[in-house]
Amino acid sequence: MRCTDAQVRKLMQEYSKSGKVEQAGLRAGMSRKTAAKYIREGKLPSDLIQPRSWRTRADPFDEVWPELAERLAEAPGLEAKTLFDDLLERDPDRFTPGQLRTLQRRVKQWRAQEGPDKRVFFAQQHRPGEAAQTDFTWATELGITIGGEAFPHMLCHFVLPCSNWEWATVCHSESFLSLKHGVQEAVFRLGRVPTNHQTDHSTGATHNLSKAEKEAGARRERGFNEDYLALMDHLCMKPRTIQVGEKEQNGDVESLNGSMKRRLEQHLLLRGSRDFESVAQYERWMQGILSKANAQRSKKVAEELEEMKVLRVERLAEYQEIQVKVTSWGTIRVKRNAYSVPSRLMRERVRVRIFEERIEVYHGNVLQLSCERLRGEGGSLVNYRHIIWSLVQKPGAFERYRYREDLFPSLTFRKSHDALHEALPTRKADVEYLRSLHLAAKTMESKVEVALELLLAEGQLPLADRVKELVAPEEPEIPEIAIPRVDLEGYDALLSVDAAELEEVLS
Repeated sequence: MRCTDAQVRKLMQEYSKSGKVEQAGLRAGMSRKTAAKYIREGKLPSDLIQPRSWRTRADPFDEVWPELAERLAEAPGLEAKTLFDDLLERDPDRFTPGQLRTLQRRVKQWRAQEGPDKRVFFAQQHRPGEAAQTDFTWATELGITIGGEAFPHMLCHFVLPCSNWEWATVCHSESFLSLKHGVQEAVFRLGRVPTNHQTDHSTGATHNLSKAEKEAGARRERGFNEDYLALMDHLCMKPRTIQVGEKEQNGDVESLNGSMKRRLEQHLLLRGSRDFESVAQYERWMQGILSKANAQRSKKVAEELEEMKVLRVERLAEYQEIQVKVTSWGTIRVKRNAYSVPSRLMRERVRVRIFEERIEVYHGNVLQLSCERLRGEGGSLVNYRHIIWSLVQKPGAFERYRYREDLFPSLTFRKSHDALHEALPTRKADVEYLRSLHLAAKTMESKVEVALELLLAEGQLPLADRVKELVAPEEPEIPEIAIPRVDLEGYDALLSVDAAELEEVLS
C-alpha cells in the first residue's frame, strides 16, 4: 500500500524525537525500508510523483485529431459526443463506442489549452441594508403530502444577501399576489426595509414592454408592473431587477434556494414523515426551521438591521379585486377559469376578491360565495347545488352540458351514473341520476353517497326512489307519558287551619 503524506509527516516527527528509523517507521505505520527511503529523500509522497510522459496504449484519434481540432476551432460549441458520432458514422470499422471517453478527455484538454476564453464572474461585496433579493423556487422535490395527497408547490424566498437572513412562504405560482404576500411576510417580520428590492424577470414583477414603451425610449427589455411599483412605493423600497437571462446576478438567493431545500430535506428525514395535516401546519414547520437558521446569523443580521429603514406603514391587503358580470349560465370567469355562483345572482354584477388560495364573491358588501381558487387556465369549478334546481326541470341539457364533469361530487356518484346508463336509456338514466343529485342538495350529500354505496354493493340499480327510502329520516315515535294525579287534600288542610293554630305551629 502506498504511503500518504500524513504518514510521512508522522514519520518525520517521530524520527526527530528518537533518531531511530525502525521505531519511527512502526509508529507511522510503515516498514523500516520504506521509512529509510522517505527519510533519505526528505520529501512527501505527493512531491515524488512524476508526471507521466507516456501512454499505455496508442491514441486511436492521433490521425484524425488535426481535423477534429480544426472543427473545434471553427465551432467551439461542438461536443465530443457529436464529433465521435460523426466519426462512427463515417468509419464504423475503425472506431468503437468504448473509445468515447478517450475523445472526451482529449477535447477537454484542448479547451483548457487552446480553446476560447471563458466568461469570468466577479464576486461582489454586499453592503448592509442595501438590498433584498426575492426568488421563486419549486419545492415539489421535497415530496411533501397534505393529508396523504401529493402537494406540488413553490416557495417565495426572500433573502438579505449581506447577512443571509431568509424567509419563505408557500405559493403555487410566480404571481404578483404570491410575491406581495412573500415580501410583506418578510419585511413585517423584520420591522425594517432595505433600500432596494431585487427580483428576476418573473411575471409577478415585470412584463414585456409594449410598442409605446419602446418608442418612449425604455432602456430595459422588460418593464415593471404597475401593481409591483405601487407595492414598492408603499414599502419605501426601490425596485431593481437583473438583466434578461443573467440569473447569476441574483446569485445569492439562487444559491440559498438550494441550501434552504437541503436543510428542509434533512429536517424531514429527522421528522420521519413528509405528511402534514394542512398547508398551514407545513408552513409553520418550515418557518420554524428558518427561524433557527436565522438565529445563528443574529450578529450579522443585527448589523444589517442598523442600516435599514424602520417600516412605518400598514400592511396592504393581499388580494386583487375585480368586477365581473354573472352569465345566464350562472357562472363567472375569473383569471380565465369558470366558477358557478348562486343562480339568484344571474345577470348581476359582482365584486370578486382574488386571494392566493381562494376567491370571494360579493354582491354589494355581502359575501355570497367563498371557494378554492383554480390554478392554470381553462378550468371550471361548478357547484351542483347552484344549478341542480334548474337542471332537474331540463334534464335533457345534462348530456351535453359543458361543465358536466363537475356534477359528480365523488367517485360513488360517478359509479351510480354509469350503472344507471348501463341499465336504462340515456334520458331515463340522466333523470334518475339528477333526482339523486337533487336529493343530495336538499338533504346531506354524505347520506346520499352512503345510500348509493349500499345499493351498488348489493347489486341493485341506484334509482332515485330507492335512494330516497334509505335517506329519508325515520319518523320519531311519540312516547306515552303517564300523567300522575295531583293530590290537593294537603292544600285544603293547610287552608282550613285558623290563625291561632298556625301561630302555635310556627312558634
